[in-house]
Amino acid sequence: MKIAEIETRAVWGLSVRTRNAEEMQADTARIGQLWSDFAAQIAPNLAKGARVYGVYHGYESDTQGAFDVLAGSDALPPAAGDSLALTRIDIAPGPHLVFDAPGAMPQAVVDAWTRVWRYFADPLCPHQRTYSTDFESYPPDGLKEIFIGVRPS
Repeated sequence: MKIAEIETRAVWGLSVRTRNAEEMQADTARIGQLWSDFAAQIAPNLAKGARVYGVYHGYESDTQGAFDVLAGSDALPPAAGDSLALTRIDIAPGPHLVFDAPGAMPQAVVDAWTRVWRYFADPLCPHQRTYSTDFESYPPDGLKEIFIGVRPS
């Protein structure tokens, strides 16, 4: 894992509010449907090679509280916003710890999030989460990464 200094970037997409506990139950999980809606409503409007993001924001507290998830892109054509009710979120600037998510989707991202939670649960962890904006990045080359906002060292 590495630290990346992120600049503010705007991402537009579809959004839901959820909790980790709700995502563990099939009847209350919302993130899977969010990505299905993204694939049907937004993905067809993206330019070839556009980067896709899953942005986590609006944290109520920590891993136990509610949060918002946005599935979207920073490269939507202007006309896409005319026909869809899109939400905009600005990814907060600053240092982010980067976790790779190798393997097949969606299990690769589930496994990477498990590593994120374990890393920050360790009492000897040298980083502190900001719970501002975290994001998954899906560039066209297939590399998947999770960026977690951390306080500067």
